[in-house]
Amino acid sequence: MRALRDHGQAVDTLRRSYAAVPPGQPVRLAKRTSNLFRPRTATGSPGLDVSGLNGVLAVDPQARTADVQGMCTYEDLVDATLPHGLMPLVVPQLRTITLGGAVTGLGIESTSFRNGLPHESVTEMDVLTGAGEIVTTRPEGEHADLFAAFPNSLGSLGYATRLRIELQPVRHAVALRNVRFSRLEELTEAIGDVVVKGEWEGRPVDAMDGVMFSPGEAYLTLGTFTDDAPQRSDYTGQEIYYRSLRRRTRDALTTHDYLWRWDTDWFWCSAAFGVQHPAVRRIWPARWRRSDFYHRLVRLEHRHQVAARVDRWRGRPARERVVQDVEIPLEATGEFLCWFAANVGMTPVWLCPLRLREPAGAGSARAWPLYPLGPGQTYVNVGFWGSVPIAGGAADGDVNRSIERAVSEMGGHKSLYSDAYYDREAFDRLYGGDVWRAVKERYDPDHRLTGLYEKAVANK
Repeated sequence: MRALRDHGQAVDTLRRSYAAVPPGQPVRLAKRTSNLFRPRTATGSPGLDVSGLNGVLAVDPQARTADVQGMCTYEDLVDATLPHGLMPLVVPQLRTITLGGAVTGLGIESTSFRNGLPHESVTEMDVLTGAGEIVTTRPEGEHADLFAAFPNSLGSLGYATRLRIELQPVRHAVALRNVRFSRLEELTEAIGDVVVKGEWEGRPVDAMDGVMFSPGEAYLTLGTFTDDAPQRSDYTGQEIYYRSLRRRTRDALTTHDYLWRWDTDWFWCSAAFGVQHPAVRRIWPARWRRSDFYHRLVRLEHRHQVAARVDRWRGRPARERVVQDVEIPLEATGEFLCWFAANVGMTPVWLCPLRLREPAGAGSARAWPLYPLGPGQTYVNVGFWGSVPIAGGAADGDVNRSIERAVSEMGGHKSLYSDAYYDREAFDRLYGGDVWRAVKERYDPDHRLTGLYEKAVANK
């Protein structure tokens, strides 16, 4: 009862802080951490007070559900569910991603080939709308339109204060098989086989992702939940997880460490800070081996441009940030990866198969109009995070624009947590503009919340 009382007080505080934002001023969340890579226009308005909305309200082991506040991080959510032998159906890769953020801004991980995206395990949400009201949304009923349009709305339709999600049972460990492919056609065929059969070489597959180091060297990591894994690796110390794919065909991690295997080195991006050098790693505090710490360093660089000034002093070309996650249909994945290797050239890249979640009974997967993936279609999320030199005669943004064109030509979609360059017509076509406008008019008639296009492309 106390948790619910405290939650009610936190919601009241949020509503008062929303009412205090002057009309016409941008509305922002006052969050300690962020996983966005889009620059945003500065604002003098105070952020919304969400300080009391960062916890787990309840875990129901029998129903396999959890009631979670919108600003709760997946790190805290997992800490609450694992003691019950349960975890969320999809746990995004980074510890400080919030549940509300993963639903309104999308998320993905290695269970997505069977469980879809995080919003597909939500059964109901309480949402603070642009009209300043709290409404409870479900797949059916009075506010089903907001429920369907909320994923990928990026706060343009409201903010989730409470979400009820489904959970799944897990074992104590995850046994891994790292399967190497020298031809991308074989890689995509293997993904298709696992999606259809749910197994590889006779052993069940509960989780699947991979890494491409080059078109001639790619790996699928196939995970199986198990209690029978006495030897378990630790990649929170000197060893680095992504490098193990090349050295080990078999591996095992505790379930907790498996869920955060990518966070310790922010996939491979910690190399940019020298943290992967053995001498540096020995003295680098363990509490700093986290994605949120690396992200703070990136924000400092963006603010002060130290590396950019050093590059100019050394006569090096300016660099374009290329930080994106894109969903490519399985049958076009090999073509896209070859195109990417030839035209962008960043390595490694992350590979994560996904499908919209199939219902337990008869019927097709639910449609999500603001990120319209095809029911029954297997996609591969391709993630790449870094920067490339701006070639002579080119402009900052040209590489990202070329990626957007290639993704669209191959029938894919692009997440919106980073830079986007679409014109409004293309954006509306790709991200459900007509549906978004109808829901916007109902729940934010005065347009107090920044529009989706303005957030994603204009960086407001």
